[in-house]
Amino acid sequence: MKLNRRSFLGTATAATAALSAPMALGQTRPRVVVIGGGSGGGTVARYIAKDSDGAVDVTLIEPSRRYYTCYFSNLYLGGFWEYDALGHDYGTIARTGVNVIHDWAVGVDRDAKTVALASGESVPYDRLVVAPGIDFVEGSVPGWDVSQQSLMPHAYKSGTQVQLLKHQIENMREGGLFVMVAPPNPYRCPPGPGERISMVGHMLSQSNPTAKILIVDPKQNYSKQALFEEGWERHYPGMVTRIGPDFGGEHVEVRPETMEVVIDGQVEQADVCNVIPAQKAGKIAELAGLTDESGWAPVMPGDMRSRMDENVFVLGDASAQGAMPKSGFSANSQAKVVANVIRGELTGSRIFPARYSNTCWSLIATNDGVKVGANYEPGEDQIESVSSFISQTGEDAALRQQTYEESIGWYNGIVADIFG
Repeated sequence: MKLNRRSFLGTATAATAALSAPMALGQTRPRVVVIGGGSGGGTVARYIAKDSDGAVDVTLIEPSRRYYTCYFSNLYLGGFWEYDALGHDYGTIARTGVNVIHDWAVGVDRDAKTVALASGESVPYDRLVVAPGIDFVEGSVPGWDVSQQSLMPHAYKSGTQVQLLKHQIENMREGGLFVMVAPPNPYRCPPGPGERISMVGHMLSQSNPTAKILIVDPKQNYSKQALFEEGWERHYPGMVTRIGPDFGGEHVEVRPETMEVVIDGQVEQADVCNVIPAQKAGKIAELAGLTDESGWAPVMPGDMRSRMDENVFVLGDASAQGAMPKSGFSANSQAKVVANVIRGELTGSRIFPARYSNTCWSLIATNDGVKVGANYEPGEDQIESVSSFISQTGEDAALRQQTYEESIGWYNGIVADIFG
């Protein structure tokens, strides 16, 4: 089926359709608090409020008044997408009955069932959904921390970092060197670094064709590797070089003040360096005591319920759930399962068996789109893949263009599904 905005929303609605049981007269409404207003948090807040028809009091805590998606930000880098098109506000979510608080959640008292805000206020809950996305592992790239992100941007969270990275690339010297320090597994959006290289290659091929791109990667393999490498050879021949762990990709440090990258003792002088560090669950998940030694928050595969607390659910990138990648599509899919479960528990409405899905699209060059995806079900200990698909090398131009157009339909559909 060709995916577009209408079919995406229709599938989403059908997947969670159920009637809420009426509340007893005078009964206090049960309270759901959602931390994080991205693909997971925004979706679960909107769906619980919409589908419970006012029977559940829903509060969404999100510091940003305008949320910029990390997905499709690579297309902004490549000149295929406008920056403003990445941004979405919370007006429609609020109009569906969600109480939107623009503040930082700085603590969770799971015994008292309250969330502490940076303003000093406290918000009570009966069920808590934690969807804070990612934070970076301190010291994972020697020489780099977040204080250096203005010199060596990560551009791996929503917001202005991607604008900074684009500005740096546009102002590279002729024939200069762009270096990406790629992250170890697991990390947000596994195809993301490969798509970013593609979009940087596209930009440089037009404005700075003698420039070079160097990828320093601690992983042996990465998502859609054959598809990306075929595309780079076709569209950007001789521009992209990758150094994997066998040639020093595991031993890298950076010197932001001098724009140097040291690979297994050898110094490379970069003009632009994009450092994507190792990742972990967003800080509030750790502060709430929901993470384990991996840095991620373990959950039950059937409903994304925290293994640390039965009244807490963890969604999206922050969760350790099994086979699903850390992507916007995954978070949105998980959120619909959680919305159905929480609404069922609090109102007596029907709870459906969990089914999850994901697709990750990537653009390699103009009208050259590829994708990978799967369907998932709860296993005994974790979420497991039950079927999968991936674009193939050597596909014709018409199919690749269709795949790219499908990705645009998906973007328009998912942001409408989350933000209205």
